[in-house]
Amino acid sequence: MQRLTGEYEVKLDSKGRFRLPTQLIRQLGGSDNHQFVVNRGFEKHLTLYPKPVWDELTAKLDKMSLFNTKQRRFVRYFYRGANETNLDSSDRILLPKGLQEYAGIEKDLVLFAYKDRIEIWAKAEYGEMIDDEPEDFSAFAEDVTGNIELDI
Repeated sequence: MQRLTGEYEVKLDSKGRFRLPTQLIRQLGGSDNHQFVVNRGFEKHLTLYPKPVWDELTAKLDKMSLFNTKQRRFVRYFYRGANETNLDSSDRILLPKGLQEYAGIEKDLVLFAYKDRIEIWAKAEYGEMIDDEPEDFSAFAEDVTGNIELDI
């Protein structure tokens, strides 16, 4: 699977569905990649994982020890709210009500695609997150990347 990229504004319909933009569907490739898992994100958003990506991630998480309290708690929290979903015949995805409430999603949302996943943000929350840009992005980038050799 190739890397996903882009930022897309979409609307939730009255049944809690949004249409996945054609550009993202193209990036996802063949029809077998139209199965997803939607879950809570680390911030106040949702994350939409293509099913193969979810399966790979959860295979790694399944190696965590359930005898370790912190790991057990992390696994429980991570999986909380996870739901399998598919594109319907109109290229729409249904967001469960509980996940909509968690992310504060009502109508307008932003899909932010990067790496191998798509973050789903309430438009207002996304705007606040983006507006919280570091004053000196160069210094922030240096701090975060450390010794990683990047040429951007």
